[in-house]
Amino acid sequence: MDKLEGYYFSALFSGCFLLSSLLFSKVTREQRDPYMDEIFHIPQAQQYCQGHFKQSQWDPMITTPPGLYLTSVGMVKPAAWLFGWSENVVCSSGMLRFINLLFSLGNLYMFYLILCRIHTKVPSVSALRRILCTLTLYLFPTLYFFTFLYYTDPGSTFFVLFTYLMCLYGNHKSAALLGFCALCFRQTNIIWIVFCAGNIIAEKVMEAWTTQLKKNDQKPSSKKASLETVEAVKLFIHYLLSPRNVLTLTLLTWPYIVLVLCFLGFIVINSGIVVGDRSNHEVCLHFPQLFYFFAFTLVFSSPVVTSIQKIKDFIRSVWRRPLLYGSLACLSLFLIWKFTYVHQYLLADNRHYPFYVWKKIFQRHELVKYALVPGYVFAAWSFVDALKTKSALWLLMFFVCILFATVPQKLMEFRYFILPYLIFRLNMPIPSTNKLFLELALYVSVNILTFYLFLNKTFHWPDSEETQRFMW
Repeated sequence: MDKLEGYYFSALFSGCFLLSSLLFSKVTREQRDPYMDEIFHIPQAQQYCQGHFKQSQWDPMITTPPGLYLTSVGMVKPAAWLFGWSENVVCSSGMLRFINLLFSLGNLYMFYLILCRIHTKVPSVSALRRILCTLTLYLFPTLYFFTFLYYTDPGSTFFVLFTYLMCLYGNHKSAALLGFCALCFRQTNIIWIVFCAGNIIAEKVMEAWTTQLKKNDQKPSSKKASLETVEAVKLFIHYLLSPRNVLTLTLLTWPYIVLVLCFLGFIVINSGIVVGDRSNHEVCLHFPQLFYFFAFTLVFSSPVVTSIQKIKDFIRSVWRRPLLYGSLACLSLFLIWKFTYVHQYLLADNRHYPFYVWKKIFQRHELVKYALVPGYVFAAWSFVDALKTKSALWLLMFFVCILFATVPQKLMEFRYFILPYLIFRLNMPIPSTNKLFLELALYVSVNILTFYLFLNKTFHWPDSEETQRFMW
């Protein structure tokens, strides 16, 4: 970064730390005791703080590996020794939550570095736009909220983004090591490790395609970045028919391959992916989750991906290819009919926003879930259109990763959409300054509403004296 942009980013970093610290202080004062999933995470971290690492002292309700607790102990213990803090302070709820505040600042830095790396060949993008884009991603509401609670999301996101950054720079051994750290936070991060390997494969195949065109004295057409899916698959298969190409890809991606093999070994030994409570985390083919993700993406990226012109373009595309869109709509209707699942948590817990989305929208009438199909199709079209600068092979690989990240989940949970959404936003072209300000205004408004509800609109259940709060 140039000197002036460095000053801009330093000011952004300092401002975000100050703002988040003030908000962190407010949240911690209002909610001192562990809340929601913190009732499992905080006691487990405190066990680790006391040096109790035995499996017999593991809370069976925790379904993720101990990466968050090990990282917390590794950070707070040296600080306690350095500053002479007592055990009650170093392992308190507030101190453990503060770890996520540090991870969120790490995410801020990752966003900026990844944006600079991906869009390095776009000289028209100004420093202000990069800084604004970084700020909006940092304030992405679903992730930003969990900065102030002791959840796995900020740390998991940090290590996945760090893995992706190292992959983009070609440091694949470092990427695999960071990917292992990401796996220690959440098992499903294996999908984004595979995504990094797929990113390399897509890049090499497209390079080979471009080289072949040059040998044939052909100019890469404007369709290079938008090859049809069938053509992309044919190109990929043709590339893999050469043993030399397969060897090249293996030598490039072997750190990720080793990590995937180790993960498969873990699944065999553990007899499944989930570590603890398996009864409420069953794997199923919940295809509508993909539609929920596209709708979620459209809502939060609407300031930068939608416009009157985009709607006209979509209508024109439907008019030109009615058979394609009709087939997609029919397939969507079938998948919704046969594969819609409603988790008991979604119906029972009125503290989460998905409860109200399901109650106010989907439960109004049996036909509502089918009536939303045109909106899903438009959301999916907007998603693909926003990534039209990417090759079809990259898009296909990304789509497969999203499929594996969302469809097996029975519970409709917005936190599952954080990583695929962020990777989507990082890879689409950086929007104009006006659009970024609109997006920032949307995120700030949602965050203000979310924290207002969480802090001020508390309520009680009839059979409990504990204070309940609304949250993501």
